[in-house]
Amino acid sequence: MSIHMVTGAFGYSGKYIAARLLKMGATVRTLTDSVGRKNPFGDKVAAGPFHFEDHRKMVSALAGAEVLYNTYWVRFNHDDFTHSEAVDNTLKLFAAAQDAGVGRVVHISITNPSEDSELEYFSGKARLERELIASGLSYSILRPTVLFGKEDILVNNIAWVLRRSPVFGVFGDGSYKLQPIFVDDLAELAVREGCSRENRVIDAIGPETFTFRELVRTVGEGIGKRRLIISVSPGLGYLATSLMGKIVGDVFLTREEISGLMQNLLCTDSQPAGKTKLTEWVRQHANELGVRYASELARRRNREEAYENL
Repeated sequence: MSIHMVTGAFGYSGKYIAARLLKMGATVRTLTDSVGRKNPFGDKVAAGPFHFEDHRKMVSALAGAEVLYNTYWVRFNHDDFTHSEAVDNTLKLFAAAQDAGVGRVVHISITNPSEDSELEYFSGKARLERELIASGLSYSILRPTVLFGKEDILVNNIAWVLRRSPVFGVFGDGSYKLQPIFVDDLAELAVREGCSRENRVIDAIGPETFTFRELVRTVGEGIGKRRLIISVSPGLGYLATSLMGKIVGDVFLTREEISGLMQNLLCTDSQPAGKTKLTEWVRQHANELGVRYASELARRRNREEAYENL
């Protein structure tokens, strides 16, 4: 039976990819930085560490894999992790996949990557795309924008603020756009691409396009918390999100993330790859969305609890 290797199967998108693979009867293994995290699949998914420091061990871990689904990345630079380290580690993963004879790589990237971008997130993703394409490996590169789902951070934390504040500030006029995709729709696409051998780059966007202001309004209406939405300067908005981050012990949004939003980098002209509408999903999950704050740093530091509990 073919082996499908998923990076981060105990995390967010990786968990949904693994679940889809198991449903179709595949043998699934995972490479993870969180071997001790609660395994939602029991003994159905065997877990091992990445071994970024040891090429031979990583090659051995990937041996026999028909497809590698790569979700490995970091959201922002921190004392404990950086974009540059994530790029270096992913290149090591690709090199090991080559030497292990992996049949195909399905790689999660980002919309509008560019090596000329001043934003490390987008330039790093662009370099990885270039290196994967040049590797000779069969590949499918998926470019999602914002993911939403049970373990989501951005949409959940917008709802968290809306539940607690009578006013919500958007950066500038809030007219920059996003095309959120449901995490399980992304997983469905990833698994479908894993069954192909045609090299492809796909904008993995959802069926709805929102301005950021419209996104906030949609979430507020969906959870029954319509709020006054005001425009603030990016600088003032960053100060406010930094203060909020200190209060909750997390990084709410970074300057780079604000800049990426305002540069319209989370929007494309492509046809939707997902079918689930955020507006409907928010209404269906109105009673739970934003009730608890979702912490990126807690997920990074606590390597035992399930994502949805942090």
